[in-house]
Amino acid sequence: MYPIQLTQPMALELEQVGFKSLKTAEEVEEVLSQQEGTTLVVVNSVCGCAAANARPAAITAIKNEFKPDNLVTVFAGVDSEAVQKARSYFVPYPPSSPSMALFKNGELVHFIERHQIEGRPAQLIANNLIAAFNEFCS
Repeated sequence: MYPIQLTQPMALELEQVGFKSLKTAEEVEEVLSQQEGTTLVVVNSVCGCAAANARPAAITAIKNEFKPDNLVTVFAGVDSEAVQKARSYFVPYPPSSPSMALFKNGELVHFIERHQIEGRPAQLIANNLIAAFNEFCS
């Protein structure tokens, strides 16, 4: 587990733009078991690619005209139970942090793995999300 003093600013970066931090498996289950609407899950992380690429990309993408109904985040290395539960919904994708998952009507419809985030500009990742939002959230 990482110290809260380290991770809190990273979590707040997403919370301040409308993401809800899910801390327990029950909270994840409640959100991801919904069979109506769209939900974006950002698996947050302390790594540099989360700070430079993933969080900025998510923040940019949600400014799009079409965006998910629900914006949630779980924090790898902090909220282990919530992350494990969220990852159970990401099958067939292997555990990856940071990562982003888009659900529509309870079905995983788009997933961005760490290898698609690391080393890529935030705007490129945002464009990937925006294309998925335009397809599944319009």
